[in-house]
Amino acid sequence: MSVRIADSADVDPTASIGEGSSVWHLAQVRDGALIGEQCVVGRGAYIGSGARVGDRCKIQNYALVYEPAVLEDGVFVGPSVVFTNDTFPRAVNPDGSLKSASDWEATGVTVRTGASIGARAVCVAPVVVGRWATVAAGAVVTRDVPDHALMVGVPARRVGWVGRAGVPLEPAERGRWRCPTTGETYEETEAGLALADRPEESEQA
Repeated sequence: MSVRIADSADVDPTASIGEGSSVWHLAQVRDGALIGEQCVVGRGAYIGSGARVGDRCKIQNYALVYEPAVLEDGVFVGPSVVFTNDTFPRAVNPDGSLKSASDWEATGVTVRTGASIGARAVCVAPVVVGRWATVAAGAVVTRDVPDHALMVGVPARRVGWVGRAGVPLEPAERGRWRCPTTGETYEETEAGLALADRPEESEQA
């Protein structure tokens, strides 16, 4: 495998791009950013200084991943998604002077393994999006998202659960939830939902 970087992309020499990854036209990857293997960074996307992106992530066109964001493996970031990093944003100080890099402290968004963030969604730092959760297009996330949660609206609220295939889960026996695509079953935990059984495991039992 090799790294593919478009001629018009702006990748800082101190950034690290993993094997098999692609950085497309007009994308910018800032100093110290770390992008894992087999990732796709779409046209016009922005990866901030020191941001960390795991393996096999897809960051679609014009998404803005401001530092110090952390994306674990297998994360999908839709077109024009924004991860903020300033809890109390101001251009100037109370005395009217222009704020500098030392006048504020960046706070990041963390997206756990397998989660998906829909087009034009906004995640307002500091928040954590749980494993395999789905944030719908246009949603605004202002609080932590449980594992496998389906989040919609402004501000985002949970309206259901999704499995690893991304499909909404259906109620099953004994208070569990079942994926209609894979047949996997899930059960509630303190963090949200967790995989309980795979179909082949149930058959062997």
